[in-house]
Amino acid sequence: MNLIPNVDVNVSKISLESCLDGWTYSKKVYQSTVVTEWNLVCDNAYKIPLSNSIFYAGALVGTTLSGQASDRYGRRPVLFLMMALQTLARAAQAFSPSWEVFTLTYFFAGAGGFSNYSVAFVLGSEILGPKLRLVFCSLGLFMWSALGYMAMPAVAYFLREWWLLPIDIAACGLIYIPLWLLIPESPRWLLSHGKLNEAEAILKNAAKINKIEAPEAIFTQAEVEYALAMKEKKYNIFVILKSCNIFTITLLCSALWMSITLSYFGLILNTLNLHGGPYLNCFFSALTEVPAYIIGLILLQYCYRRFCMSSTLLLVGVMILCVHLIPIGLPWVAVFLEMMGKFGVTSAFSIVYAITSELFPTVIRNTGLGICSMAARIATIVSSFIIFLGQEFKALPYIVMGVLAITGAFLSLLLPETYGEALAETIPQMPQICRRDRMNAGIVQCIFLFVSTANIYCKPYTEFCC
Repeated sequence: MNLIPNVDVNVSKISLESCLDGWTYSKKVYQSTVVTEWNLVCDNAYKIPLSNSIFYAGALVGTTLSGQASDRYGRRPVLFLMMALQTLARAAQAFSPSWEVFTLTYFFAGAGGFSNYSVAFVLGSEILGPKLRLVFCSLGLFMWSALGYMAMPAVAYFLREWWLLPIDIAACGLIYIPLWLLIPESPRWLLSHGKLNEAEAILKNAAKINKIEAPEAIFTQAEVEYALAMKEKKYNIFVILKSCNIFTITLLCSALWMSITLSYFGLILNTLNLHGGPYLNCFFSALTEVPAYIIGLILLQYCYRRFCMSSTLLLVGVMILCVHLIPIGLPWVAVFLEMMGKFGVTSAFSIVYAITSELFPTVIRNTGLGICSMAARIATIVSSFIIFLGQEFKALPYIVMGVLAITGAFLSLLLPETYGEALAETIPQMPQICRRDRMNAGIVQCIFLFVSTANIYCKPYTEFCC
């Protein structure tokens, strides 16, 4: 008919027709993916970020419940329960007959995977002494995660079918079985629950392994009396609301976790959008974590906690905000800046774990860590859609992540300093945010006033945020 689009015909008013004959996918990079398995394209493209969000929603539920459960029933049983959940969910995921079943198993995989990570962190930090605790926090736990992350693209390169990866991950769960005989319960948790005999047995066994002669009386009379007094006392998540000090520290830590996690997972999910191949980009993204954890350890050993947290987050914010300013003709400069941002946020991740465990006392340490992890999972749920919206406005993910990182850098200056301090056992021993620094208290009050005012004026819009 020789009609010119948008001149003779208004193309925007023509209704679109879905593909009637199906889709043909390139197998140049992947043999099969979740997208090609269930045709998550066109009208179903939203299911891709939704799958990630459901995974992180499982992590949100899992970390919240496992945090309270481990504070009440013990670190060790909850740790292995979450390990079993993760392994079974991953194995079932490989045989999913539909996208709905896939996302259901993905939910439980997220619940188990993130929960055993946080519970293992608390267990290790409570068993080890101050010097080894920092090494464990930076290298003992996170470094193995980085090495596994580096191995993943290599394994995926040879396993081009999507369903082979969950089977491979589930098979790794078999190494958890003999660990039941090697990993003891936390003596700090046993003491806080009045289980003196069990705590003494674990400490004496540790002394024997280290070829150290244990004293006859492991605990002092004061510690015995404390254990007996705490035996019947139970704490739940609502203890956070009973004290302004606990609530303020929890709020600030949660804000830090959210800003760090959104940047961390946002950069990971954005790996596929970078210049270069997906396998190589993923490997380089993982490779930056190795020196980042080493730098994190050095900072924790020799620097004040506020400096550790604020400096790494400031690096993240500056690097990420500069990415979208790089000309299109210099893609490798943008990749370098993004890798530097990944380096900074990885260091910040290991540091925030250590700071959070130092701020909360033993009786609610896992509960506090679980709440912060829950806040972080909200950020990860949002991060999937922020990257997805980047298809419309490419600079949006970088602006959001950069601004939040710089905001977190300033918020970290409000936290109490815990460098060189012993771990708190009880709530009264918890670091005080208000009494130690009046300036901090004034700033925190201003923040509360701002948040309260914002809630009043933004109340009609909360339905869009939930």
